[in-house]
Amino acid sequence: MRVPIRKGGKYTYIKADPYMTQEKFDDLKKNLQRLKKDVQPGLAKEVKRLALMGDFSENAAYQIAKGSLRSINHRMEEITKQINGAIIIKTNHSSHIVLIGSLVTIALNKKIIKYHILGSSETNPSAGTISYLSPLGQSLLNKSIGDIAKLKIDDKTIEYKILKIN
Repeated sequence: MRVPIRKGGKYTYIKADPYMTQEKFDDLKKNLQRLKKDVQPGLAKEVKRLALMGDFSENAAYQIAKGSLRSINHRMEEITKQINGAIIIKTNHSSHIVLIGSLVTIALNKKIIKYHILGSSETNPSAGTISYLSPLGQSLLNKSIGDIAKLKIDDKTIEYKILKIN
């Protein structure tokens, strides 16, 4: 029997990753303000209007509007928790070791790749942004220029040489 793997924070009590850039933090705040000022009041008015139509048990439109309002309220609560627990990543530090927020240039089989190491809420590997929690991110953390980061995948070991850290 296969056990389902749940996303952290949604169906489990695993906390979401608190590390994020200032830009992500600002986007979350904007989104929360938009939900509070534009979306939620409109849905609340719609629920009130539909409640005046009579019997709640047979009022499908009311049930749908109420579910939408509940969903928006839940989303606002999630964003508020994320904002309150946020740890802002300082991305403009210059260091000789790979830290969260570093832009790392690595060599892999004569191929040069750049990765920005951020929190898991901002990952986009195709754009060169990886999480510090990912296997590659973890193998790069706390390494210096010239170090070899080893990543074991199945029975192979891949070696990445760190060329530059910004």
